[in-house]
Amino acid sequence: MAALLRSARLLKFSPSGLLHITGTKRNGPPLSRLYSGAVGGRSTGACSRHISPLSENASSRVLPHAVGCVRNYTVAAQEKDEASVAIQSKQTKYFDWALAKLDNSVRRTGRITKTLLLRVFHDICRTGYPSGNQALLLLRSCGSLLPEVPLEERTELANRVWDKLLELGAQYDVSHYNALLKVYLQNEFKFTPTDFLARMEAAKIQPNRVTYQRLITAYCQNGDIEGASTILGFMKSKDQPITETVFNSLVTGHARAGDMESAKNILNVMRGARIQPGPDTYLSLANAYAERGDLESLKNTLTAAESADCRLMDRDILQIVYILAKGGHHEGTSEMIECLRQERSYIPDAMNLCLRLITQGLEDTAFHILKSLPTMQSEDANAEPPTHGSFFLRHCINHGTSPQKIGHYCEELQKSSLHTSPLSFSLSCALEAKNADMSFELMKIMKEQGLPIKPHYFWPLFTQHVKDNNTAGVVELLKSMQELEVMLDADTCANYIFPLFSSKEEAQQAIKDAGISHDSGSLLSSEVRSLAFNSLAKLYTLLSDPSFPPLDLSTFRNSLVLGFKKSTDVESMVKITKLLYTDKRFSKGNSAEITSYFLYSLINNLPEMEIQAQEEKLQNYFSQLKTQNIIISRNIYRGIHNQLEPHQVPELIKAVFALVDPKDRMAFRSVEATSSVTEAEGKLSSLEKRLATLKAENKSFDSVLKQIIQNLCTVGNLERALEVKQEHEESMTAGCYARLINLCCRLDNMEEALNLKRELSRKDSSAVLDTSKYMALVRILCVNGKVEEAVDILKEMKEKDVMLNDSHFTMLFHILRTAGDKGGIPVIRHLTDTIFTLGLAKPTSGLCSPLITAYLDSDDLPGALEAVLECQKHYGHMPRIHDIIVALVMKGDTELLQKAMDFVSQERGEMTMLYDLFFAFLQTGRYREARKIIETPGLRARPGRLQWFADKCISSRQMETLEQMVELTAKLFECDRDEMYSYTLRLCKDTNDWQKAETLWMKMQEENVIPRERTLHILANILRKNGQEVPFEVPETWYEQPANKEQVESETSHTRDENYPDQSILMISLCRKGKVEEAYKMLLDADKKGLAFGTFLYDHLIRTLLAKGSLEEAMAVKDIAASYVPGFKLSDTASSMLIITHSMKGQPGVGLQTLKSMLGAEQVPSHFAITRLVQVLCNHGDLAGIQEVESLTKGLGLNANLSNMLFINNTALAHIKNGDVESAVEMLETYYTSPDSESHSMSYVFRKVLEDDNEKALDNLSAMAERLANHFACYRPAADLFFQLLDKDKVEDAKFMLARCNAVAEQRDALVSYLSHKSESPGQGEKVKTLMSLFPDFSEKDLLYSYLMKCHVVDKDLPSAKALYEQMLKEEITANELTLKRLAVLYRNAGEPLPFTEPPESFKFYADKLKEQLPKAKKSEE
Repeated sequence: MAALLRSARLLKFSPSGLLHITGTKRNGPPLSRLYSGAVGGRSTGACSRHISPLSENASSRVLPHAVGCVRNYTVAAQEKDEASVAIQSKQTKYFDWALAKLDNSVRRTGRITKTLLLRVFHDICRTGYPSGNQALLLLRSCGSLLPEVPLEERTELANRVWDKLLELGAQYDVSHYNALLKVYLQNEFKFTPTDFLARMEAAKIQPNRVTYQRLITAYCQNGDIEGASTILGFMKSKDQPITETVFNSLVTGHARAGDMESAKNILNVMRGARIQPGPDTYLSLANAYAERGDLESLKNTLTAAESADCRLMDRDILQIVYILAKGGHHEGTSEMIECLRQERSYIPDAMNLCLRLITQGLEDTAFHILKSLPTMQSEDANAEPPTHGSFFLRHCINHGTSPQKIGHYCEELQKSSLHTSPLSFSLSCALEAKNADMSFELMKIMKEQGLPIKPHYFWPLFTQHVKDNNTAGVVELLKSMQELEVMLDADTCANYIFPLFSSKEEAQQAIKDAGISHDSGSLLSSEVRSLAFNSLAKLYTLLSDPSFPPLDLSTFRNSLVLGFKKSTDVESMVKITKLLYTDKRFSKGNSAEITSYFLYSLINNLPEMEIQAQEEKLQNYFSQLKTQNIIISRNIYRGIHNQLEPHQVPELIKAVFALVDPKDRMAFRSVEATSSVTEAEGKLSSLEKRLATLKAENKSFDSVLKQIIQNLCTVGNLERALEVKQEHEESMTAGCYARLINLCCRLDNMEEALNLKRELSRKDSSAVLDTSKYMALVRILCVNGKVEEAVDILKEMKEKDVMLNDSHFTMLFHILRTAGDKGGIPVIRHLTDTIFTLGLAKPTSGLCSPLITAYLDSDDLPGALEAVLECQKHYGHMPRIHDIIVALVMKGDTELLQKAMDFVSQERGEMTMLYDLFFAFLQTGRYREARKIIETPGLRARPGRLQWFADKCISSRQMETLEQMVELTAKLFECDRDEMYSYTLRLCKDTNDWQKAETLWMKMQEENVIPRERTLHILANILRKNGQEVPFEVPETWYEQPANKEQVESETSHTRDENYPDQSILMISLCRKGKVEEAYKMLLDADKKGLAFGTFLYDHLIRTLLAKGSLEEAMAVKDIAASYVPGFKLSDTASSMLIITHSMKGQPGVGLQTLKSMLGAEQVPSHFAITRLVQVLCNHGDLAGIQEVESLTKGLGLNANLSNMLFINNTALAHIKNGDVESAVEMLETYYTSPDSESHSMSYVFRKVLEDDNEKALDNLSAMAERLANHFACYRPAADLFFQLLDKDKVEDAKFMLARCNAVAEQRDALVSYLSHKSESPGQGEKVKTLMSLFPDFSEKDLLYSYLMKCHVVDKDLPSAKALYEQMLKEEITANELTLKRLAVLYRNAGEPLPFTEPPESFKFYADKLKEQLPKAKKSEE
């Protein structure tokens, strides 16, 4: 094609006659003759509106189109080697990641930032395996999706992406060349189409129809109709359809060639070719008129488009605005903007046009469009202030718009109330961009408008000068500050001026020599800060000088605290404190209060070990303050007391207490005495004695009474609790009654529970129990036949708006089942109707099913069916319909069965009815009838229904039934055969039946079923477990990657010995069979003979050796590979494994160097490798190494999937390893008290300290955990310590911890995490029991029992599981379906009958159900 175009040029061949337009002077046959072949529809092939980069900015078009192109146009290039599974997997992962990143940006803003695109490009390059999809994604992002980037820079970026990915081995096909063409067109890049075609020919890539269409567009953009005609003739010779896109290009081409009449008449030619001009055609013509500034013809074109029902959208109008503005026809832009209808996608389209116009230097038009954007006017006084136009101002700053223009735009925005502080925002953008000149100009404008200029505005500009040690630059900035009349403040001096000079005097002299005036106060406060830190005696001398000017303490408080901490000069400390207390120069308010707060700050900033180490100094300091008559307030003392109390420094606390005003000391002693009694560790006798004392003194004892009742309920002493209630009935609160009612329900004392409830209602009719206690009361009433009383309780729950969550619905289900056992069907019906009528719970199949179960248990099938019909009629559910149909089939009641089927068909459709009947016949062994049902014409597969029945068969181990279902569905339309066979193989795996699995494999081959990797893994695991040979290639996981013969051979290079053609395959096979030593010996023998292999083999062998811990052998293989393969380097996986191996061998330094090498080679280490390296560095106490790893990984964004506490925990442990426990505690405490911190776990630290038996560290960490819990309400460390003590069988220590931090018992998340972890491993049941004994009053007993049951199931301990189930029944604790399912498996494996009905669904179903309930429960609690 390139040759054809070149020859046409050389021969002066002018096929322009082919483009004759009626009514013009051009010669030749009409264009319609070119379209005798197939005619393409609108927008077929090439992307529509190719001249319109703007049109692709909207999120509704761009990325869906890009994704479609990536998926639809990716064609395998010729002679492309098959990529390994490992590479394909990595490519897929990074493609999905990159696509998600770019897709999110486009969906939100309709554009992509250059920073994001470069980041994605960098990450894809770093993998070393760019795929064709990734290349397409990057190329398509280099065009109109970058409105903030100039056109030339976009094209340079596209060429850079093209060359780099080609260098990295990306395989390009015609879709990539078409994408590059599209980007060239969007960026208005001038290129020669013939050269582009020659480039494709050199790469042996054949152009397709899309290529030719875009080349026509390229010619037409330059007004070269002759070149376009040549390609048109070629397309005609190839019988390729000429689409609307080509006509649109011809409109543009004729217009740019100066022949507007021919451009206009293209529409008539289209109609003659039976192609109706669409919106894109009218847009092309309108753009042509806009380029020429012909506003009248432009309006006529828009009117014609409306008449032809081809109304242009807002994005089309915006494109016309862009062309008018670019051509300098500004008079027409206002008229076009008025035509905008502000459709749904208008805002992102308009914003992107603004950015594009600014990039082209057309800020005024962009500002006009900005003002047309709709704004949200809020009447809420607390609403965010308006910031309309921030994106506009930022891009103006970045693009270098003149400060005067920016000032004008800011003034307009503020006058229109579109932006509250546009100038300040613009200045922040300029400072962020480090644009000093722009910043100064904007500050001048702000000053002219009377806005304040603050010293910290200059800090971003100072930063680089300070970093470069540029004294001259700093002085120039100071001059600029002086020019703007901004006084030098203390912070600027301390942070940016003084660090550049050797002394304060030298800095002052430099400022003076430069002629810069400064605030003496700022230099003075800097001097005070320096003295406070270095010499308290000199500071006192300076401050006590009567000539010293006023200086507020807040300006140097922090420095003074630091000075007090490090100083041993107690005398100067006391003098300074006295001076601050009495001298009004150092405070704007009450100097005594400000000094008191300074004392609190001093103690608050002392780490734990410093408090103990400086106890004597501090005691002396506070004692001397007492002699100076310094008094502190009660609140300050309370704060200091809370800080000191955990550190066991009673004498120091007394010294501080002596400073409290004598009037307040008696009140404090009373409070402390009360606290000491009420914290008597829950001892009942002490509490009763305290209650008697308070009662005798005629004081309130409500809280003590509440604790007594709580303790009695915890130990289950109902008799004594009732006696206490009788003695102090007038003081009983609703909470006390609630605990007593709950205890009565636990002990099955229905009469007393009911009496207490009635008594509570008489005392306080508005009192509301929590939901679980109401449910317990309803249950015990139903169990004892008090149904009407239970209904009354339910009505009260409704009246008092008691909320139920999913766990309560489960309790309702079991209450209904229990009520049915006691009172029969009428009772269940009465309770069910009450619950639904009151609206306490929405009707569900689960809550309706107890009624059906009662009918089925009584063998009343007609009644059961009628009940189901009623449930469907009233509630829209058919509970247990499958069980009813099965029972009817077994009984042979055809009449009733027909009624049931008619009803299901009417309510749920015929297909649902057929599946119900099919499953019933399968369940009852009537396979012939089942076959007739499944072969019903028109029946198609329903994967959800099939999976439900398969899971049911798997859970009940019905192999024959499942096999029959798989066999009978062989010809079912759209049935996933691999999925069906995988169900049966799952059951084979559960039963360990390898013969059956082997038979299924043969059947799969007979059916020509193509198995998925998952299915192959299941089958291979079954065969391997039973010592059988696996008759197929199994896709390997982790570091083992499969390799076929062709792949290995394609990678093998250098010399090959004909006697060993398959050595590569053999060595890889040995590696995968665990015989790496033999493979290693083979490689050594081959090396001696000078045989070389491909990089894949060497890397595979290195990975296998590293997995075995054979570091020396792996390095030997690496050396061999390097000798044969120039530039050989390890893959990401192999390098990560090398880091792990060095770490495990106690060589963290080598591991760290390997990590650096990886990152330098743009490789990505695994998270496990980073974790293992950090842990080993921690074991060596290498703090610098840990910090270096953290900075390396943070810089490359590798921390996203690492443990949140990896670096914090290991840094703390490294401090402890080095004997610096204080630093570890200070670091952890700082983290947990930070406002931005989250309560992540530090269990790892406690576990390691306990394993090392480090008593000192444990004591300090324990104190820290208690301090965080008691002072900051941060309970996670205390909970972590508690569970680690429990895990190490230190039960007494755990009890002590629990007594000191009662809130640990309320940390549900930590508790669930611990229970979940323990229940996964055998032999952990005793620890769970110990935990239950420590939390006797834990409200969610069902949760504890469910995990304990799981422990028994894991241990296969049926007797213990039986005993636990009986205990749950006795305590009337509802077992969830997952617990019952686990217990059923235990019974079935032991061959014993089940004492309950097994839940019908799969384990996964009930596990997912519980997971869904958790967030709902949390939400309801909140």
